[in-house]
Amino acid sequence: MDIYAKLKELLAKQVRKKKFDADSITPDTKLEDLGLDSLDTAELVINIEQEFNLPEITQDEMMTLKTVKDVKDLIDKKRA
Repeated sequence: MDIYAKLKELLAKQVRKKKFDADSITPDTKLEDLGLDSLDTAELVINIEQEFNLPEITQDEMMTLKTVKDVKDLIDKKRA
């Protein structure tokens, strides 16, 4: 499964609570537009760390996450 597909799956779980259409998530989708607040984003980061077996994502790194592509790029960086 590619990273975007897995991210879409993780985001779908998050946004289900927000009544957002997960099928419309693209790399350019802003996390803010999905209705994710800072607590939701923190929960997403924890899920991403676990799902992709990543080292801890710092608060500074988390604050840079604005779009789905930003999340994917961070995963790529952490996996390198």
